[in-house]
Amino acid sequence: MWNSKSIQNKYVIGIDGGGTKTLTALADLNGKILRKAKTGPSNPRNIGVEKSISNVIQGIEKVIKGIKKQKIVSIFVALPAIEEEYKSKKKEIKVELSSALKIAQNKISVGSDQLAAFRAGTDEKNGLVLIAGTGCVAHGWKGNKQAKISGWGYLADEGSAFWTGHKAYQIILKNLDGRGPKTLITKWTFKKWNIKNKQGLVKKIYSNPIKFIPLLSIFTDKACAKKDKPACSILKQAGQELALTANTAIKKLNFQKQSFPLVLVGSMFKSKIVLNTVKKQIKKTAPKVKFIRPKAEPVLGAVKLAIEQI
Repeated sequence: MWNSKSIQNKYVIGIDGGGTKTLTALADLNGKILRKAKTGPSNPRNIGVEKSISNVIQGIEKVIKGIKKQKIVSIFVALPAIEEEYKSKKKEIKVELSSALKIAQNKISVGSDQLAAFRAGTDEKNGLVLIAGTGCVAHGWKGNKQAKISGWGYLADEGSAFWTGHKAYQIILKNLDGRGPKTLITKWTFKKWNIKNKQGLVKKIYSNPIKFIPLLSIFTDKACAKKDKPACSILKQAGQELALTANTAIKKLNFQKQSFPLVLVGSMFKSKIVLNTVKKQIKKTAPKVKFIRPKAEPVLGAVKLAIEQI
């Protein structure tokens, strides 16, 4: 902890970037979040580096309104795909943020959303995070070793909200065409989006697939809660895919017989059938696993990392 004199009027900023939104938090040096802001997505794989940076800047500007910039001592920007194919862009992102915000580059760090999500749930250095939101990924750390499984974007990421929504979209169209079973997913989708026919559904989906396809996972869960068989089948399969992703990372790091934290983050875990399937399957591989569902949002992990950069 910092003493009261050293933290007076000093702040850090944590940013949790994602495929559908970006959360930005202003905090004091003890990690207490004082302000939060939500802006558009910041996954460079989906929307490019330039647009991602723009949405990050908007979030920072919202939370520092009325605060002198010299009071900001550290910023940690956690972004999807940044440690994969966009690692070479980290310097460029720092330069752009520094130039736009008039904040020194040495106060800005850019890292993985996976690390931020892990740190939101635990202060331990060894363990795993399984993220299942718009996309999904498992990432583990053990000493100097790391393992990252899945997280290759919406055309893969089995078990994610996009993957689940895509399955649901196919089931809906089969239902409407008469090629497949009836499903309550169709009813929920038409009701929530005020859609009258297939043409209306297709028009909405193709207007912005990255935005609307993942939302179908929510309607799928609602249908499953009413014992809809096609919906429950999709969600069970999603849970199995997520467990396979996590178990692969567990085996690569040789955690099978050890006690370790596994932080579960993302909207897919709001589904009981997904959560229960994931836990059951992972327990078979690693009986001593400690599941953690963080009460705090992943942006808190980014705040912790910002403090550690000081």
